[in-house]
Amino acid sequence: MASAAALAPSARTILIIEDESTIAAAVAARLRSEGFSVEIAADGPVGVERCHDLQPDLVVLDLMLPGLDGLEVCEHIQADRPVPVLMLTARDSERDLVVGLGVGADDYMTKPFSTRELVARVHALLRRVDRDRAEGGPGTEAGSRPPLEIGDVMLDRATRRVTRDGEVVHLTPTEFDLLAFLAAAPDRVFTREELLAEVWGYEVASGGRAVDSHVRAVRQKLGNNLIRTVHGVGYALDEAGPE
Repeated sequence: MASAAALAPSARTILIIEDESTIAAAVAARLRSEGFSVEIAADGPVGVERCHDLQPDLVVLDLMLPGLDGLEVCEHIQADRPVPVLMLTARDSERDLVVGLGVGADDYMTKPFSTRELVARVHALLRRVDRDRAEGGPGTEAGSRPPLEIGDVMLDRATRRVTRDGEVVHLTPTEFDLLAFLAAAPDRVFTREELLAEVWGYEVASGGRAVDSHVRAVRQKLGNNLIRTVHGVGYALDEAGPE
């Protein structure tokens, strides 16, 4: 049987920006066992520099860093070029999570976490990047589908651009995918587990918080009434759009 390392895409490079050496080493060892090329930066400024030089396929980023914190690092690296970011945080407050998602993080994990779950989320993020590249080009299925309109909000699936009342609104890749998935089936209620499987690409019980935080971030940017909470079940897109 082929090893995980043999099966993994060898060209993938992951940058870990983490000042706790034991955590960085453990995450790096697990990712290398999956066949990834892994580099480590121990503070914010070095992380920004290494990201610029390496052009990694994905960044694992700690929120609390010396020099520049994770939010500042995320802003810097996303301004340089879009790259998937998995944020690690010892904080568990909604404000910290929403802010992290708002500056361009695609997913987050709260310490302590299992390296097995982290690997699952890394694979899911990279699969989504591959899928978006395959579907988003001119003449592809995504490129040929018409924009989705919800009230004064428009989603262009070909350019991955979102406008509200004609004004461009920046959504992170995960926020866009979540909104586009819900908008493709307006008023249908999806459970958190269904959204994790379809949008994030994995099914982990603790991932429900990620769904809640991304929904909250989308509401902050596009209006509280755009996504409806169905208590005890999950979420649905309100076809009437935001008020």
